[in-house]
Amino acid sequence: MHKSGNLVSRREALRLVGGGFGMMAFAGMLNNSLAQAGMSQAPGTSGGLAKLEYPQRVKRVIFLFMNGGMSHVDTFDPKPMLDKYDGKPLPSGTIKTERKTGELMKSPFAFKKYGQSGMEISELWPHLGEAADDICWIRSVYTDIPNHEPACLMVNTGANQAGRPSMGAWMTYGFGTDNANLPGYVVLCPDIPTTVGPPLWSNGFLPAINQGTYISDRIQEAPGSTSEENKDKVIIEKEFDPKKLISFVNNPKFSLTEQRRELDLLQNIERMRKDERGADQQIDAVIQSMEVAYRMQTEAPDVFDIRKETEATQKLYGPGSTARGCLTAVRLIEKGVRMVQVYYAKGDPWDAHVDILAHRKNAKNSDQPFAAVVRDLKSRGLWKDTLVVCGSEFGRTPVREVGGGGERLRTGRDHNPFGFTMWLAGGAVKGGTIYGATDDFGFKAIEKPVHVHDIHATILYLMGIDHTKLTYRYSGRDFRLTDVAGNVIHDIVA
Repeated sequence: MHKSGNLVSRREALRLVGGGFGMMAFAGMLNNSLAQAGMSQAPGTSGGLAKLEYPQRVKRVIFLFMNGGMSHVDTFDPKPMLDKYDGKPLPSGTIKTERKTGELMKSPFAFKKYGQSGMEISELWPHLGEAADDICWIRSVYTDIPNHEPACLMVNTGANQAGRPSMGAWMTYGFGTDNANLPGYVVLCPDIPTTVGPPLWSNGFLPAINQGTYISDRIQEAPGSTSEENKDKVIIEKEFDPKKLISFVNNPKFSLTEQRRELDLLQNIERMRKDERGADQQIDAVIQSMEVAYRMQTEAPDVFDIRKETEATQKLYGPGSTARGCLTAVRLIEKGVRMVQVYYAKGDPWDAHVDILAHRKNAKNSDQPFAAVVRDLKSRGLWKDTLVVCGSEFGRTPVREVGGGGERLRTGRDHNPFGFTMWLAGGAVKGGTIYGATDDFGFKAIEKPVHVHDIHATILYLMGIDHTKLTYRYSGRDFRLTDVAGNVIHDIVA
């Protein structure tokens, strides 16, 4: 009964009682302030809905995303013909790109062979080069649209328009999570990445509990200090307090016992409602989110406290945000999180239109942490059944971009959706191998072309799923991550 003396429905009672959770009350906050900040309704069940069709080679995924468009011809796809024809027009004629482009431009970076496989990798990636024999390089990836927004959506959701479920959402929908005390899908970046933002990790039309949980690892600088002064610090700064990082899971007003009592009451009320009217997906999602929030208070502070790692592990990853994100990702999947995605930074930092030398800074921040993920997974015994995926939304052109007043000559490259490189690593794929190829200048995939849908199909295959059968009925049709396309790349499977 309401304080006014009027009887209330069980739905209204659920809403009113749920408000008692204070800071941790996802019943109200989850769909408002946390949703606006990119926080998700995290999955609270360990069971999935997918039927395994193949041997499950992979149980978890780390997705390292270099948002902005990394240049493949300056990193992992060397092109000697660019050296030969530097400053000359493309022999096949002018190519159509987003912006006006000029002559061919050789890479300013030297390439070196690494490992027993003799993999040629740019000088930008010396640490990753040492792991070359553990990595499968797919040099023939292509996508549909050369703009950041649709290309980012495609690689993250399998569609060029916003509104579809993300890859991580499909995974948690199909597989659940191995740890009901943590979200099944986590996204890490210092600030909301790219101009797209939350639609990249959205649940779309899947149940709300499958949305990714975005967490910023941005560190507040001490008074009087600057990022420049701190750039060479070991990544585990003393000020990096996980209670501040994930403060939204802590509730200083109610003890765990009090929270548990209120949550049990909500569960009982909802069970009575279900008996009368059947399940309500929205209410189920809120209650499951409350359950996860309750349990996260004891486990999340520990898993996000990367200060607990040894000094040797800290030095393995090196300094900086990308390093923190990569180490946190490994700690999360070690605790049973299904998928963790690490974005490089806010905006499109790899978008080198003006000067390709900007890649030097980005690669320096990424090289050591990416290589550390490979080494650390092995040392923790996670290598065999973890898949690491790394790439951008597209590549960059082999020709220089022309822009600015008076068509000033630049040393940057435009977007290239026609052919670029992504790499996969883990015990389930063939390390030290190359799949596919672009043409002599690196403009278009010509040998064993791989669409982004094929990448998604292969990831699901390695997890034991037929990508054509992981579907969700919505708006009169069955949707899936790979839409109506996608082919498994069987040749890269170990």
